[in-house]
Amino acid sequence: MNIDTQRAIDRYIGTIICRLFSLIHRVFKKDAATHNPQRILVILLSEMGALVLAGPMLQRLKEKFPRAALHVVLFEKNREVARLLGLVPPGNILVIDDRSMGTFVRGAVRLFFTMRKIKFDVVIDCELFSRISSIFSFLSGAVVRVGFHPHTQEGLYRGNFMNRPVLYNPYHHISRQFITLAEAVDSITSPRAKRSTTEDTLQLPPLAFAAAEIEAARRRLYQRAPSIKGRQLVLIYPGGGLLPIRAWPVDYYCQLTEKLLSRGYAVGVIGLAQDKTVAGSILERAAHECCVDLTGYTATVQELMQIFHFASLLITNDGGPGHFAAMTPIATIIFYGPETPALYGPLDEKAVVFYLGLSCSPCLTAYNHRKSPCDGDNVCLKMIEPDRVLEKALEILES
Repeated sequence: MNIDTQRAIDRYIGTIICRLFSLIHRVFKKDAATHNPQRILVILLSEMGALVLAGPMLQRLKEKFPRAALHVVLFEKNREVARLLGLVPPGNILVIDDRSMGTFVRGAVRLFFTMRKIKFDVVIDCELFSRISSIFSFLSGAVVRVGFHPHTQEGLYRGNFMNRPVLYNPYHHISRQFITLAEAVDSITSPRAKRSTTEDTLQLPPLAFAAAEIEAARRRLYQRAPSIKGRQLVLIYPGGGLLPIRAWPVDYYCQLTEKLLSRGYAVGVIGLAQDKTVAGSILERAAHECCVDLTGYTATVQELMQIFHFASLLITNDGGPGHFAAMTPIATIIFYGPETPALYGPLDEKAVVFYLGLSCSPCLTAYNHRKSPCDGDNVCLKMIEPDRVLEKALEILES
């Protein structure tokens, strides 16, 4: 489903429904203390990277409520990432297919009946700006509903039926805020879960693949591109995904690729099948046998992460690949501009972030539905020069 269509439905129809549910909550208000919940539902309808950033929160819920059955709701396309994280049993992953309006509506109806059948005690809505997730929270029937709330701030209206409302704080990393949602389940402060965040553990367990799996992935890649065998492999992800404004200029990727190839490195362009046009322009410019198109090559995120185990460096726009890399040995360079690493930076000590922090950056926020006022001229990324990136890349590769 087109992202602008999603925004329009969420803004106009979602607002009306949220106001209606707020009225119902006010009239039939029911709230009960839940110290030992048996069934917890976490709603995570964001991009794949958000699932990775929610990992510490899911781990905290398991520690805090060890007897509770933990479930998650996410889009079908993100099921594999949730399975790889391993923090929720595969049978507890509830999905909605958002490829079209029809599949979304059918999935939402199925989700409603599934939630009612399971009878959740607690629902935690991790979305910042989406009203559909708060609607699902209300329809879940859970006695305790946790979610972000503006309190005295303007905007971000998602109804007033969350009985564990958490203050959204754009100055704290989102992983810390997700943990605050977990702590709000049994909190009695106002706003909920007033706590120190300095002791939060923002670490992800590494993904363990058998040596034979990684070697098999290496052999498959060399069969596809024998020219890169024996060279250090640099992966680049030039795609912008749903938000193209987050992409470093393709011309800069071309310049960087040419200079890496001239120094004897191999370059692989990764991405989805729809990124082949961008990849084609880079390969055409490079005109080198050691620059290979890997867009659409990996059928699953798991296969991509296996390649991360033997590639030397990933250079990527802000998005899923940079967050997946945090659970693998690969070093990473990530570009930020329209969004800030202070809020969405990778949970990865070996990652290098390029972020200039211009007067207008970040421009994608919870308050504008991630719709940038920028006219497409993302100066915040264009000012990150290829030579600076090359210098850092060579420092990583040669060390």
